[in-house]
Amino acid sequence: MQANRRLNTAPELGVRRELHRRGLRFRIDLPVVPGTRRRVDVVFLRPRVAVFIDGCFWHRCPEHSTNPKANADFWAAKLAANVRRDRDTDLRLRDAGWLVVRVWEHDEPGAAAEQIEAVVRSRVEARAPREV
Repeated sequence: MQANRRLNTAPELGVRRELHRRGLRFRIDLPVVPGTRRRVDVVFLRPRVAVFIDGCFWHRCPEHSTNPKANADFWAAKLAANVRRDRDTDLRLRDAGWLVVRVWEHDEPGAAAEQIEAVVRSRVEARAPREV
């Protein structure tokens, strides 16, 4: 388990590289859920967009999730708790006015960045003052 990185995983780096190439600037690994130790992978502060890049195993991807055979009861409970925590985090962030975007580690970085860019730019435009 020590080999599993919490930060700067290959999927995170790929998506962040694409976002930066598109001119988007962001913060990484920020604690934005008050009262918890939960951290957001990529954060756009002004438009209040929180991006999570979820691993298929740890967050139970519907396409690639597997069930370990060794110590199956432990892993089933652990992974179910991860999914519950993800939903709770989404709810807390939405209640605080954030828009949550979740992409999977298997998503192509360019496609994920395109989806994230569209959301961020739409939030920026929605918050921009209108000319009269």
